[in-house]
Amino acid sequence: MATYTPMIQQYLDIKAQYQDAFLFFRLGDFYEMFFDDAIKAAQELEITLTSRDGGAEERIPMCGVPYHSAQGYIEQLIAKGYKVAICEQVEDPKTAKGVVRREVVQLITPGTVMEGKRLLDKENNYLATLTAFEDGTYGFAYTDLSTGENRITLLSSFEDVMNEMYAIGTKEVVISSQLPEKWRQNMKERYDVTLSYEEEVILPEAFQPIACALEQEKLKITFARLVNYLIRTQKRSLDHMQPVQVYQVDQYMKIDLYSKRNLELTETIRAKGRKGSLLWLLDETVTAMGGRLLKQWLDRPLLDRRQIERRLNMVETLMNQYFERQELRTLLREVYDVERLAGRVAYGNVNARDFIQLKKSLQQIPALKDIVANLNNEDAQELASQLDPCTELVDLLERAIQDNPPLSVKEGNIIKDGYNETLDRFRDASRNGKSWIAQLESKERELTGIKSLKIGYNRVFGYYIEVTKANLHLLPKGRYERKQTLANAERFITQELKEKEALILEAEEKSMELEYELFVDIREQVKQFIPRLQTLAKTISQLDVLQCFATVSEERHYVKPCFSDNRELFIQDGRHPVVEKVLGSQVYVPNDCYMNKEREMLLITGPNMSGKSTYMRQIALTAIMAQIGCFVPAREAVLPIFDQVFTRIGAADDLISGQSTFMVEMLEARNAIVHATQNSLILFDEIGRGTSTYDGMALAQAIIEYIHNNIGAKTLFSTHYHELTVLEQSLHKLKNVHVSAVEEHGKVVFLHKIEDGPADQSYGIHVAELAELPHDLIVRAKEILAELEHRETSEMSTDTTTKKNEQFEQLSMFVEETSPKEPSLSKKEKEVIKSIQSLNLLDMTPLQALNKLYEIQKLLK
Repeated sequence: MATYTPMIQQYLDIKAQYQDAFLFFRLGDFYEMFFDDAIKAAQELEITLTSRDGGAEERIPMCGVPYHSAQGYIEQLIAKGYKVAICEQVEDPKTAKGVVRREVVQLITPGTVMEGKRLLDKENNYLATLTAFEDGTYGFAYTDLSTGENRITLLSSFEDVMNEMYAIGTKEVVISSQLPEKWRQNMKERYDVTLSYEEEVILPEAFQPIACALEQEKLKITFARLVNYLIRTQKRSLDHMQPVQVYQVDQYMKIDLYSKRNLELTETIRAKGRKGSLLWLLDETVTAMGGRLLKQWLDRPLLDRRQIERRLNMVETLMNQYFERQELRTLLREVYDVERLAGRVAYGNVNARDFIQLKKSLQQIPALKDIVANLNNEDAQELASQLDPCTELVDLLERAIQDNPPLSVKEGNIIKDGYNETLDRFRDASRNGKSWIAQLESKERELTGIKSLKIGYNRVFGYYIEVTKANLHLLPKGRYERKQTLANAERFITQELKEKEALILEAEEKSMELEYELFVDIREQVKQFIPRLQTLAKTISQLDVLQCFATVSEERHYVKPCFSDNRELFIQDGRHPVVEKVLGSQVYVPNDCYMNKEREMLLITGPNMSGKSTYMRQIALTAIMAQIGCFVPAREAVLPIFDQVFTRIGAADDLISGQSTFMVEMLEARNAIVHATQNSLILFDEIGRGTSTYDGMALAQAIIEYIHNNIGAKTLFSTHYHELTVLEQSLHKLKNVHVSAVEEHGKVVFLHKIEDGPADQSYGIHVAELAELPHDLIVRAKEILAELEHRETSEMSTDTTTKKNEQFEQLSMFVEETSPKEPSLSKKEKEVIKSIQSLNLLDMTPLQALNKLYEIQKLLK
């Protein structure tokens, strides 16, 4: 084995404990990396790779980043899913014997970021944990270290786990090393998460108070895994961790990850960005806390009608009281991120400017409280009572912290005069000493007659008297002691200046040390207010989201929805909220939607680009907006409370999992069919188009019939298979509707209006023409279409009888083959034969004949 120097051996010993992280090893003013870490970091950070002697024959690869600018490099690595272990010197080099002792003081991971550009103001940064149990259940918990909030639930399937991971947008999941490899691989491939490992599942005593809501052992084990990982990696106070909240996914409207993506609730499908999503439309919050809560509400619409209506009533109150709402918005703009400021206090990385932000935020609370208390709403009174101004804390910060403090907490000028007597004495000595030095400069100039003589200071040489070389002959002998020679001047010191220098520097040094001690003491005092600050932050967040809903609703002319007890859905002049905003000055064509117990399914036909998908999406978005407590884009809206929303809209493949567009389509359809209930909303767009015509039509019809007969969910089903419109005759809860279009001078004009009845044609070639395909291609397509239509008409006129006789023979043969061979037939079989004999095949379409065949087959089975 190679023999390394003691310092390199120390590095290797520490690195062995953090093999899955980059080890930032502090050497002087740099964080250094060695061996494989150096090679990989040089590539990822695009920095120079060098080498150094480490005691072995070969030189060791090495790279480094300056200590003062390390944060940017750390953020780059974290953004790419890596972890960074920060290794600092933990003893004074002056007193150290041998190699200075070093330890990892923090492990920074994608889920434990506390500061920097990756910590977005209006987004939570969740760290999740997953524990699989032998009975097939899963404990799932998550925390936002920057805010201290904790939530936990028990899930019944791995599919539910994946849905929750998608909903919270976690970038890191803590698991056991015993979790099956296939699940680990699935999480990494589909969500690009960093996997971390923690085996300790006994909850430390100090965290028992925040886990008192956990009664089930499974939940205790899951939360303990999360807490132990945080303790092991963060190595500092976690006093801001809030009591863990237990939730059940069935407390909220379930929207699986496919549906959230298809509906573009928080990000668009194509750009993967916020702009163009429902969240982008709704976000009129003015605080970071409100922005985060808005996203949480959007991810989890309510099922409890009373809770929904309480939110809606508050929104209505804020809409009606315009001036109060505007005052509220003005005050909220002056409120900083109290929730994360509290987290920084507990975490120990708060600075004096953070305290000023906290003070300014708290100074807005009394006025906020007055406005909310005067709103004409009972719930507003409850919110007002929770607006705690923390006056003792404001008084402390007002007395203690300078109004414009520096960023650094160790270089002084943080604490106000009058806060501490000892500090005031040090400052007085320092300030008087500097005044004395200014007087000394005048005195020395007068004594020597050298007008350019000056007294200066630097950290290396301290105070000095500087005289240009041209004036050296004017200095009196024996009074000045040479200190430093420059190119054009000499620097001196006198015994008098030396004594005063010692006094000033001692006062300044002690002053900075004492200021830091006082700052730490103030930080500890502020810690005592953390629970109150967190309660206040929650109340401010709710107020902000509610005023946001009122602001959007007024600006966009939304209405307050009502909820029906008999599963009726009635939307008059409904609009797609995002499309309407994107269109701007263009007029959005509104549409009605009516569904009840006799009208559970709408089969939507019409040409491409006519707005079928938009119409379907707007129904779902209207329901979701209503159940988060926002007004909706319509003239009038009566809605049932949906327990789940399922969508199959748009074509997309999943190449990572090796799934084609059609397979994704079938998986999303299966997810809806398996999990939907009578109280769900299903949106299916062009099911079956990814395969052959007959396969696709057969699947589409079977899916429609299954939902109609077995589930009974409110369903909107758009299709290009016009043959399916005959199902209205056999499925009594299905109704045909279509998007109207007219043809003028050979050009199609989309009216974007939903009307009852089936569409008369698909206008596919007209859409191709609108897309500006080559003119010759369009002409040829029209010729081919004319030939096909002529051929079909001709065949139907000459061979209709033959074809229908063939269908009759097929039916008869089917009955013969499926009938028992014994001479006697059962009563059911006789009825089937009688039914076949009574058919008038000449009046039936081929599809009706196939439907009849299917009914007979079901009857015989």
